[in-house]
Amino acid sequence: MTASRLALSLGDPNGIGPEIVLKAAAELVPAQRERLTVFGPRCALEHAAQVTGLHTTLASLRLREAGPLVAGEHQPGVVSAAAGRSAVASASAAIRACQAGEFDAVVAGPHHETAIAQAGIRFSGYPGLVAQVCGEPEHSVFLMLVGGGLRIVHATLHESVSTALARLTPELVVNAALAAHKACRAMGIVEPSLALFGVNPHASEGELFGPDDQRITVPAAERLRAMGLQVAGPQGGDALLADRATRPADAYVAIFHDQGHIPVKLLAPQAASALSIGAGVLLASTGHGSAMDIAGTGQARPDALLRSLRLVSGWPT
Repeated sequence: MTASRLALSLGDPNGIGPEIVLKAAAELVPAQRERLTVFGPRCALEHAAQVTGLHTTLASLRLREAGPLVAGEHQPGVVSAAAGRSAVASASAAIRACQAGEFDAVVAGPHHETAIAQAGIRFSGYPGLVAQVCGEPEHSVFLMLVGGGLRIVHATLHESVSTALARLTPELVVNAALAAHKACRAMGIVEPSLALFGVNPHASEGELFGPDDQRITVPAAERLRAMGLQVAGPQGGDALLADRATRPADAYVAIFHDQGHIPVKLLAPQAASALSIGAGVLLASTGHGSAMDIAGTGQARPDALLRSLRLVSGWPT
């Protein structure tokens, strides 16, 4: 993936987003920093500059005020509706600017879902927000985690297992797989291979553990193969991942949130990138949260944000 102009939103301004944005920018060469425009409240960045001493870095950044906070609303480490509203507003502004052609991709800082919920905003993660802002169906945009040598796309995300199972269809799984295939090709993989997790343990062992795989993942795999794609499975996720040494896949399709998140976060703790794929706007974010326990202390590391920036930009490490 190569993007020359990036819109970078702060995420939750009361979290570590402002701090890691400045620290990441400080590690970029001037020519790379010039391609960034930061979206978010200035007061949060100014406070981060005081904590980190990166006043010169802040002065070198283009800033577009978005999701402004009034006096007293910027409180590092505090979960609040104002901060949640700001995170969604700054990311939405960056997505709209990218959709308008001003930027090639969006990189978003970590959000806090409780803060967004306190603001009364319906939010299921950045993929849903990309879909909403771009006016596309929510089921057409998916999350792909990249880290630890894995690429895992999620057919469902932030919802209960029962809710996810009720809306799972072969079409949804096929769409997730096609989005993963397209994203892998954008990363330079000419003929991506995919592997499909099952719904139930051992992909249901026929129907021993229920009819769900015969209803959902088996027909999805058949349709994908009929399209000419290389697809392994459906199979239990543990078996597919255990076979990586002998039968690696370029991307895996997880059915539920934890199926995909656990292996990536085990292999790449605090260092994974999250891609919202399937829409006209590409958004990358950190694979970790807003770390309210250390927000405003200067302890946060920018590793995951730097990886996300480099993943979509093609900039060297």
